[in-house]
Amino acid sequence: MTAYQDSFAKDRLPPPGQWPELIHLEELGYPETLNCAGPLLDDAVSEGHGGRTVITTPEGSWTYAELQADANRIARVLTEDLGLISGNRVLLRGPNNYMMVACWFGVVKAGGIAVATMPLLRAPELKTILNKAEIRFALCDHRLLDELNQARPDSMLEHVLAFGNSDLEGQMVSKPAAFPTFPARQNDVCLIAFTSGTTGLPKAAAHFHRDMLTICKTYSAECLQPVSEDRFIGSPPLAFTFGLGGLVLFPMHARASTILLEQAGPDQLLEAIRRYEATAVFTSPTAYRFMLNHLDQSPLPSLRFGVSAGETLPQPTFDAWKEKTGMELLDGIGSTEMLHIFISSRPDRLRPGATGTPVPGYEAQVVDEEMNPVPPGTTGILAVRGPTGCTYLDDERQQKYVREGWNLTGDAYQVDEEGFFWFQARTDDMIISSGYNIAGPEVEAALMAHPSVAECAVIGVADEQRGQLVKAFVVLREEQEASAEKGSELQEFVKNTIAPYKYPRRIEFVSTLPKTETGKVQRFRLRQQESG
Repeated sequence: MTAYQDSFAKDRLPPPGQWPELIHLEELGYPETLNCAGPLLDDAVSEGHGGRTVITTPEGSWTYAELQADANRIARVLTEDLGLISGNRVLLRGPNNYMMVACWFGVVKAGGIAVATMPLLRAPELKTILNKAEIRFALCDHRLLDELNQARPDSMLEHVLAFGNSDLEGQMVSKPAAFPTFPARQNDVCLIAFTSGTTGLPKAAAHFHRDMLTICKTYSAECLQPVSEDRFIGSPPLAFTFGLGGLVLFPMHARASTILLEQAGPDQLLEAIRRYEATAVFTSPTAYRFMLNHLDQSPLPSLRFGVSAGETLPQPTFDAWKEKTGMELLDGIGSTEMLHIFISSRPDRLRPGATGTPVPGYEAQVVDEEMNPVPPGTTGILAVRGPTGCTYLDDERQQKYVREGWNLTGDAYQVDEEGFFWFQARTDDMIISSGYNIAGPEVEAALMAHPSVAECAVIGVADEQRGQLVKAFVVLREEQEASAEKGSELQEFVKNTIAPYKYPRRIEFVSTLPKTETGKVQRFRLRQQESG
């Protein structure tokens, strides 16, 4: 058991009094020395699974042994050529492909901390992440270098190696295929996942080596029960913990395989499920609704189960999917702070329209503002605890997310007499569209940077296909005229300022915004106006 040489992450964890209560950890039986790459990858090879396919993409397939060898070579490049020491953070930037996974394991095996980022993020967003996590190293798909290079000035980023164009691969060639996996401690940070809060300022959620295995042992093993013959597929980016778990950790823990798609729109996902005979799919209700309209008379016979998350699963979508495929979709709610799904439907315990019941190892309750449990059928605040929990790095918002040992997710829920949890609404300004979390204030800040905009307010509005759409109410400066062309101009401006998926799909020009006497915008009145 070796302490990280760079204690940056440990030093910035919340003080003990602000931690959530972690329950059922002892039952999972983790040793003090634990690097998650050992049980997930090294042990798979030593157990005799080295020749099994672990990753398939449209470009080819790789075995567990090949992934281990490449991860080991990447770890050597990081430590021997770039000077990485344990505890250093490494930014990972790439689509869902083989090298992104190999880099993730290379970082973790070397004792580094992986900081994966969405391919769509722009330079200002990347710079915020680089500075918050004080990142000196980056491994980046060569097609995504431009935004990262724009983010480098005024950051600590020193070393950038591109992959996919032979830069990183060229340095890997001369490295041995063996590497001694760093003997981390089970409670060492191995992942920093950034999530946008309601203020638009990113929060850095730290997760430990044991957490990577915990979600496999609780949610995956207990609720999904995958087998080694399963072939996983899905749409969430690996930078989302939903994608990391569903498309990498869960299949590897089961010694199964995963199919990675760089472009995984609903039409591409549907074609790939058929082509590769996938047995397990992870995606959002938006994608399931699209696929429903394109299923033939013998739809997707290879699928054993489908997981829906990112937004609530409407019962009509559940019913229609079951009617066409015979399969009951498994709804669930998770969060970046908790790492993965903590309330879920299960094949043996499922109620259409409900999110489900707590995943084994987790507890949930619905409480009021004073943290008192409310009666069944009463809307309140969702509180959850388990063997994983929220540990923001150096962030005062830790005290908002964690109260009295419980994690407060920002969701309004009801629980019924039988213990099923029913989603009601978000309790903050987060907009969930097609499974993406979008902070309204961040979109507002982007709009306000346009010279034509005097004021604006952004909310989420209901949409049958996407769950919610981003809608902006815009007050133009006096010399500007409202028009469809102006709306398109503002949309393109936002797309080029922040990640394109965050842009307002609807813009309404208004003369004033509803405000309090102190001048604060009353977004709830805009939401009432839309819902009414």
